[in-house]
Amino acid sequence: MENEVGQEIADALGLLLRRTTRERLYRGLTEGLGEGVDELTYPVLSGLARTGPCSAAELAPEVGLDRSGVTRRASRLEAAGLVRREPDPADRRAALLILTAQGERVMAESRRRLAAHIEAALGSWPPAEAKAFAHQLHRFVTDGPFASDR
Repeated sequence: MENEVGQEIADALGLLLRRTTRERLYRGLTEGLGEGVDELTYPVLSGLARTGPCSAAELAPEVGLDRSGVTRRASRLEAAGLVRREPDPADRRAALLILTAQGERVMAESRRRLAAHIEAALGSWPPAEAKAFAHQLHRFVTDGPFASDR
């Protein structure tokens, strides 16, 4: 029985984490948000919203890209006015990537869209079941195999 539950969760995570699944989600979240924001640049924008100012090298593992991939995408976001670069006070050779006020507004809207998308997907669930799912998923992510201290 235990192995069946683990396999069912593993299979669901496999579908959830597929690159094509993420790209389709990001495309929906970024549609109409302006120049420079698309399924390719969204992970950098979202990563900066989570981490705060950081270098491309620091952001790379957070978003699953190499430093040069982050730099290319950050340049597109910078040209669109969503990200700015400032010298890193801790390392004069590096630059910090920082969300602009416009970048913060775009992220707030994409988060609003994501929450609405999730709410719509759970719309046919009984409210208590949806709430229990949210609680258990949060618990699984924070206390389970994905916990940051593991």
